[in-house]
Amino acid sequence: MAGKGPNEPPRPRLRVLFVCALNQWRSPTAEALYRGHPRLEVRSAGIRSGARRRLAIGDIRWADVIFVMEVDHMRWIRETFRGAALPRIIVLDIPGDLRYMDPELQRLLLLAVDPEIEALVGPP
Repeated sequence: MAGKGPNEPPRPRLRVLFVCALNQWRSPTAEALYRGHPRLEVRSAGIRSGARRRLAIGDIRWADVIFVMEVDHMRWIRETFRGAALPRIIVLDIPGDLRYMDPELQRLLLLAVDPEIEALVGPP
């Protein structure tokens, strides 16, 4: 991505990892919502063994910031990857009863994530 002025170097994109339990509804919805953001690279994963895409140490190393849907997800990451250098983890408190791309899920995610993203990378 280009900088604003002719002599400014390109700004690196923030690597954002969205995590929920099964990587089925919440984190893939968040990934889809932010996939086209010009200042972000996004991935999603789940923490349970049956997750569509299971969280791995490579995801942790890749991420600049991790957004988890519940506080238990943060606890699981801290326990499972104890000893690893963890990026900042932000708990969104998004309920697990909303399906993939549900309008209410999208609304809740945008309300929770947008201010955090702006604080991390600045306004668009």
